[in-house]
Amino acid sequence: MKTKTLTVLLASLLSGSALAADIPLRDFFRNPEQSNFTVSPDGKSVAFLSPWESRRNIVVRRPGQPDKRVTAIKDRDLSGYFWKGNDRLVYVKDNAGDENFHLYSVDLKSGKTRDLTPFPGVRAEIVDGLVDNDKQLLISLNRRNPEIFDVYRIDLQTGKLTLEAENPGKVASWITDHKGNIRIAIETDGVNNTVLYRDQPGGKFRKLMTTNFRENFSPLFFTFDNQRFYAASSLGRDKAAIVEYDPKTGKEAKEIYARQDVDVSGLDFSHKRKVITCAGFETDKPGRECFDPQSRELYAKLQSHFPGYQVDITSGNRNEDRFVVAAWSDKTQGKRYLYDKKSDKLTLLAEITPWLPEDKMASMKPIQYRSRDGLTINGYLTLPKGKEDAKDLPVIVNPHGGPWYRDSWRFNPEVQFFASRGWAVLQMNFRGSTGYGRQFWEASFKEWGGKMQDDVSDGVDWLVKQGVADPKKVCIYGGSYGGYATLSGITKTPELYRCAVDYVGVSNLFTFMQTIPPYWKPFLDSMYEMVGNPEKDKDLLRERSPVFHVDRIQSPLLVLQGAKDPRVNINESNQIVDALKKRGVDVEYIVKDNEGHGFHNEENRFAAYGAMEQFFKKHLD
Repeated sequence: MKTKTLTVLLASLLSGSALAADIPLRDFFRNPEQSNFTVSPDGKSVAFLSPWESRRNIVVRRPGQPDKRVTAIKDRDLSGYFWKGNDRLVYVKDNAGDENFHLYSVDLKSGKTRDLTPFPGVRAEIVDGLVDNDKQLLISLNRRNPEIFDVYRIDLQTGKLTLEAENPGKVASWITDHKGNIRIAIETDGVNNTVLYRDQPGGKFRKLMTTNFRENFSPLFFTFDNQRFYAASSLGRDKAAIVEYDPKTGKEAKEIYARQDVDVSGLDFSHKRKVITCAGFETDKPGRECFDPQSRELYAKLQSHFPGYQVDITSGNRNEDRFVVAAWSDKTQGKRYLYDKKSDKLTLLAEITPWLPEDKMASMKPIQYRSRDGLTINGYLTLPKGKEDAKDLPVIVNPHGGPWYRDSWRFNPEVQFFASRGWAVLQMNFRGSTGYGRQFWEASFKEWGGKMQDDVSDGVDWLVKQGVADPKKVCIYGGSYGGYATLSGITKTPELYRCAVDYVGVSNLFTFMQTIPPYWKPFLDSMYEMVGNPEKDKDLLRERSPVFHVDRIQSPLLVLQGAKDPRVNINESNQIVDALKKRGVDVEYIVKDNEGHGFHNEENRFAAYGAMEQFFKKHLD
């Protein structure tokens, strides 16, 4: 008996399962010491994000100098920034998760930071980074009207704003040519999208085409003579393709790249060499198709350095001979390198999370199953390390947010954390998930809590029939739409779930429609088409709103909510919690006053996942 026990223990140790369980929760969710690397336009400096006072701030690394922190943000992690010249950085930051992002400029010579858009309740968005102009940016602001955005040219030294294009009322997005001139505007009436085009800068816009919101036609960028443009298009096809469009004839000139299995939605280009480089797509894993020899050679050379890893170029200098390269997989966020193309030399910048050993992490396995009405549902199954052949495991079902989004093969600290505690994780790209073509997306219309939820339930049934899941130990957890799917799951199929965690999820489709951000209102009519109209589809929305069916809930519930969430108002969580308490049901409810749509501050992540860990241990172990 002792020998057998020792053998089992050794096998467990060698597999990594025992050690993975010993990795502290904070190691999965704490901020990396160094991440989000970018190279300066001249290729001599590197910037990155690093924690200070528990918040991610910008640090600059220059040759022969010590690393220098150039921001001092204490209230909120910085999520995005970029170089403007070699001596200036620009970043965006909101207030406690309200998503009204302000634009800030940091002068590296003087050390001074300026709020370029100091307007309360106004959201700034980048229209064009103007990579050849170090002193200016094109941005859009909903300063005049909260529902629409006008375009401004902003001087980064003085902060002066000059109106570049006033929104006539229905423009949802603007696109510039390679000289930074606004040439395309996309109007929407909520259901139909109209592409407006002008042949010359400052000229009059004319209508190119009007498409129903069900049809995808998204201009990407201009050809290098600024006469045509590339677009992702599903016009006349189910799967979106990259096309070249001629505004003079009003027709598609040629198809650049298409696939039969998935949408192709991204296209890159060389700013220096004036050629298109690679198209991006996603099957089970991210993929690319490169068109020019230099790009093919570059990626092949980089891939040879990192066999078995996904390799991406995440930043480059203006001369396109120094790049930040990321090498990663489903088991690690990996490492970042500075790559010198001329010498073919890689210099390590950082390992992102060295405290999470790759050999202790679990594999994210692509899977497929059939829905009850015959659709192919793609997804991912992550089994605890060392339990790849185990049966009757406790499972966390994890539907994604969006819902017009998709789960992807990547390193996911949340999934790895759950797996390290011995719980399998099932993620599914239910109907409506993006990337699988127009028909699959349209199959989700007016199916919130209906067939979309059946796809989730069918995944549970499939996992049980495979022998992987213990049917008595299945819990469901999701955020945003995934939170809605969680509540829908425990009201529609309460027998499936032992417990549930709702993270910033919708509970009442009527109130959800009333509290969306003002800049989403132009799209409200298409939301009515896709989700349901509160007047015409009143019975449907009532049936699909979990708050009206709390009497069906049998599972213990944990609810997490950000007080300043602009997308899923705190009232959504308050309603479900209050309704359950009126029935005498105890609900664990965690609200963070300094968060919005999801918990971004480190200490709040620790609190949220700590509560989840105890909750799942109680009901799954």
